[in-house]
Amino acid sequence: MKLYISNKGIKKVTISKSGKGSSAPALAIRRFWSSRALFPVVLVLGILLPFLFLRAAFLVLESSSFCSSSLDCMGWRLLSGSDASLKIKEELTRALLEAKDGGSTVEIGGIEGSFDSFNELVKETTSKRHDIKAFAFNTKALLMRMERKVQSARQRESVYWHLASRGVPKSLHCLCLRLAEEYAVNAEARSRLPPPEYVSRLTDPSFHHVVMLTDNVLAASVVISSTVQNSARPEKLVFHIITDKKTYTPMHAWFAINSIKSVVVEVKGLHQYDWSQEVNIGVKEMIDIHRLIWNHHYNNLKQEDFEYEGEYTRYLEVLSPSCLSIMNHLRIYIPELFPDLNKIVFLDDDVVVQHDISPLWELDLNGKVVGAVFDSWCGQNCCPGRKYKDYLNFSHPEISSNFDHDRCAWLYGVNVLNLEAWRRTNTTRSYLSWLKLNLNSGLALWQPGVLPPALLALEGNVHPIDVSWHVAGLGHRSPEVSRETLEAAAVVHFSGPAKPWLEIGFPEWNQLALAWFHLKNKLLTMGVASLL
Repeated sequence: MKLYISNKGIKKVTISKSGKGSSAPALAIRRFWSSRALFPVVLVLGILLPFLFLRAAFLVLESSSFCSSSLDCMGWRLLSGSDASLKIKEELTRALLEAKDGGSTVEIGGIEGSFDSFNELVKETTSKRHDIKAFAFNTKALLMRMERKVQSARQRESVYWHLASRGVPKSLHCLCLRLAEEYAVNAEARSRLPPPEYVSRLTDPSFHHVVMLTDNVLAASVVISSTVQNSARPEKLVFHIITDKKTYTPMHAWFAINSIKSVVVEVKGLHQYDWSQEVNIGVKEMIDIHRLIWNHHYNNLKQEDFEYEGEYTRYLEVLSPSCLSIMNHLRIYIPELFPDLNKIVFLDDDVVVQHDISPLWELDLNGKVVGAVFDSWCGQNCCPGRKYKDYLNFSHPEISSNFDHDRCAWLYGVNVLNLEAWRRTNTTRSYLSWLKLNLNSGLALWQPGVLPPALLALEGNVHPIDVSWHVAGLGHRSPEVSRETLEAAAVVHFSGPAKPWLEIGFPEWNQLALAWFHLKNKLLTMGVASLL
């Protein structure tokens, strides 16, 4: 250290280390950096290092499934930055597209859809460190397996649901037994239907004749009671109920005991008709051919039809006894059943009448045989699930060359029948001709059911009526008809499997069938309400 002193005082003080080659300026620089620059550097590092640590940890976790080691992942992700994320996304996209376009059999690393759950897939992927491609294919295998299980369960549930809808409820069976007993022991239950003073009305064309072919006592009662209650002139109504031999006694007993004032009800069994030999042969041939059609389609009900998407739904109809029921197929012989009548209204036994249907007898069919609803509630030419292609086989030239696959089929269930025009056009003979042609074509012209052959036989002879007369489709799982449309309809038709008298019936639609509750009150008087 050197000290300079003058007569004016101390001017300069220089401190240095001798023998080291050091200088005063170098010492000043080191002091500057040590005191002023070190603190900001420490501050910046203190702020950045936590973020760098978190970034590294996130990258290691994000890439742990796709790299051989965490250090490798951290290395290449830190070096590549945001480009690595884009690369993984692109690689994952390519793997998913490749899995999508690949075959249905997934076989990567010896694994062929062996995962039963998502947890097993995650465990396998993380333990064996599959690449993105293997992960994508294994995920596809798992999803396809789950989809097949869900689809199979849904289709089987549909089959069981249809089977449940075709059984005879215990309550209805017991009701028929009780009524048969009443017929045997109660003279009133055997009284003549209709009473002698009303017999002349059975063939009087000035009355409104309603025809039903049914073996369901409860359903027939609802149709008649709802029609009478909503009729403007119930005294003009004449009901003709045609039933089979086993149901005749309970049906007769019910309407004999529960007669409706001023309304004529005729109950007649098939065994009471004295048909000609020609009609008997025709009916037998018709039933035999329909039985062959039923057997043909029933044999196509294989296990694989219920495991995958396909045309299995069209076979469900063959599970219905209605495809073999003579009561359904005899509607084509209505002109022979009622030779003295020229115009009637045909009602199915699963309808409920909500408004007066008397104007139906006044409709002019313009010489056509049948009056029926074509369009649906959704508008003109709107008939989802009811087009010709849904009933007929357009791969057959006999069908494709004569009919339009996109046409709407008319509805059975509420129909005005011009029996005079029916006889004039030989519609019954045309129907039988189509049945024989179907038999000679390997039973491949149409799907099982009552409507398809009627569509062919009545081609060009059906007159459209307003859609408000008949709204069908109730009783299916997802009815799309609005409440306003249902309330405005003259007749609602439970054409689906879930009939109101079954346990699988939908409660939200039961209020449309209020006649059922009136019928139950009548059953109380017979002491059989506990059976329902």
